[in-house]
Amino acid sequence: MKEPLRLGLTGGIGSGKSTVATMLAECGAAVIDSDAISRATTASGGVALPAIVATFGPQMLGADGALDRGAMRQLVFGDTSARHRLESIIHPLVSQEVDRQAKLATDSGKTCLVFDVPLLVESGARWRGKLDRVLVIDCPAETQIERVMARSGIGTEEVQRIIDAQASREARLSAADIVIYNGAGVSLPALRESVQSLLPSLGL
Repeated sequence: MKEPLRLGLTGGIGSGKSTVATMLAECGAAVIDSDAISRATTASGGVALPAIVATFGPQMLGADGALDRGAMRQLVFGDTSARHRLESIIHPLVSQEVDRQAKLATDSGKTCLVFDVPLLVESGARWRGKLDRVLVIDCPAETQIERVMARSGIGTEEVQRIIDAQASREARLSAADIVIYNGAGVSLPALRESVQSLLPSLGL
């Protein structure tokens, strides 16, 4: 059986990456969402929680039994060693589940596996070695800010902080094999057209 194409999909917050992932899924790709998998490991009953409690203490759990994301964010924000300890717990678990989902999709005959990875560029070789190509959804920072403020109701400064913590636009573009531009003037039908123009090269 021919191996499916393994496509990494990434883009900054507010770029439209999730919209493109949905369009690719509608066209027959198997979308494997690493962010959703990561969140599931720290939800109530998640597989990462015992190790997190053993490493950081029970105060890192919220009343609902899930990871207290605010408390953990505060802890790791200025403490690189704490962030590395957290990553050493979560990353192997995410990798296992990604591999499991990829195998299921391959066994079911999918010809294109889309790995939706928000921090693909930031993760360096950890992801790049698993992929045949990288698709970047690109747009200017001012468009990102407008979209995130409109959907989330958070302020300009907070959105800018998130953008600053992610890879730069230039770094993402330099890592790309394929780029779809999705700036402010791009309509949903035009974005869909851009996605559909890629389908033959993706085996879809």
